Amino acid sequence: MPPLGAYVVVAVVAAVATFGAMFPIRRMAARAGFVAEPDERRVHARVTPYGGGVAMFLAFLVAILVASQLSQLQGLFQGSSEPLGLVLGATVIFIVGVIDDVRDMSAPAKMAGEVLAAMVLVFLGVTMFQFKVPFVGFFVLSPDVTPLLTALWVIVITNAVNLIDGLDGLATGIVAIASGALAVYGLRLVYLGVLPPDNLGPLIAVVALGVCVGFLPHNFHPARAFMGDAGALFLGLLMAASTMLIGGRTPDVSGQTYFFFAPLFIPLFILGVPIADMAFAFIRRTARGTGFHTPDKDHVHHRLLRLGHGPRRTVAILWAWTAVLSAFLLYPLFDKQGNAVIPFGVIVLGLALYTLFHPGLRKDAADGAAGADAATAEGRWAADDAPVTRALGVTADTTGPGDGHARPAVDPSASADTAAGGSGAAPGAEAGAATTAPGPAVVPGSVVTPGSLVERK
Repeated sequence: MPPLGAYVVVAVVAAVATFGAMFPIRRMAARAGFVAEPDERRVHARVTPYGGGVAMFLAFLVAILVASQLSQLQGLFQGSSEPLGLVLGATVIFIVGVIDDVRDMSAPAKMAGEVLAAMVLVFLGVTMFQFKVPFVGFFVLSPDVTPLLTALWVIVITNAVNLIDGLDGLATGIVAIASGALAVYGLRLVYLGVLPPDNLGPLIAVVALGVCVGFLPHNFHPARAFMGDAGALFLGLLMAASTMLIGGRTPDVSGQTYFFFAPLFIPLFILGVPIADMAFAFIRRTARGTGFHTPDKDHVHHRLLRLGHGPRRTVAILWAWTAVLSAFLLYPLFDKQGNAVIPFGVIVLGLALYTLFHPGLRKDAADGAAGADAATAEGRWAADDAPVTRALGVTADTTGPGDGHARPAVDPSASADTAAGGSGAAPGAEAGAATTAPGPAVVPGSVVTPGSLVERK
């Protein structure tokens, strides 16, 4: 039986340390100018400090230190280089994120930093040992292949978390749910004797859960602080390390749960939302001939906003999707009858995601609806949607050409927030919080929607 009480203590320490550290860090970040300024690409209304990543990293160090002093968890640290590898790898990726927040690193430079962090993990043993391919076989990884797979794993997971960080509390909540599910999964495998009790994966997941819970009160809409790339990349590395240590070390067994058949499918479920969003972004930008890091406004949260959901509801919907996908991971582990449900559930969820968020599908529908509205609602838009125009910072100009069409207010920057922003990272990173800061002018004959004011990423 794993020492559940000790893991709870570590999670609480991580949460409390993150929550408490944010107060002085927010003040120091504001004084030092380490802030996200509203501009033409960001959508938050006021200067918002970074610092979430700093608080998370410091709380992570405190939580690991506390865990190393708990007698029930001594087996995780004695005679193992993995804790040191985790700390050093997290330090590297954290520094990369801070530099990107301050100076806006190029995509190749950022990826080089991610590879460096992955190599630190490999050198000190924080990696997968085996890989099971469905219908093909079980492979024990050789030292020649392990560095490449670890680097790819870290790059995919860190960028998935980074790209989904586009609304207040979105990435924080998704990682909290995913890491909580992964911690339960890993501890259940330890209880069943499938994983050894000295596996570090569950502890990493517990720490990730704690720092996210501690930061969420500062980051939920309206956000008072952003995690920046420092926080997003750091959380991505924790999730990459924990999934490798749990999914990549599950022995060749079967009959307990569907995920024993393919344990490395685990992150595809618990992080299904950010991974699917990243995959669609890659396909979409490749088809357009743009670079992968070229920002756009077609991420899953942008699409939900264009469907008419508000920022908080959009975040809640994506949290719910993550919880449902995580339930698919845990249900068969506690009820063997759930094995029969998984394949069909995967098909249903995949079709639903494809139908709702297929690249271009909703965009074409939205464009068609916008054109129809502009043609049929001439002269009535401002009167019918006055509350919306006030919230979006536009007014109905009835004195000039295009009578009744929306035009920017005299002082758009003074209007109320209309949509939530994410970590407020530098261009090419996360989106900021909501605002109606000066943006593209609304031309006659066009229709303004909340989604049209969301920052590209």
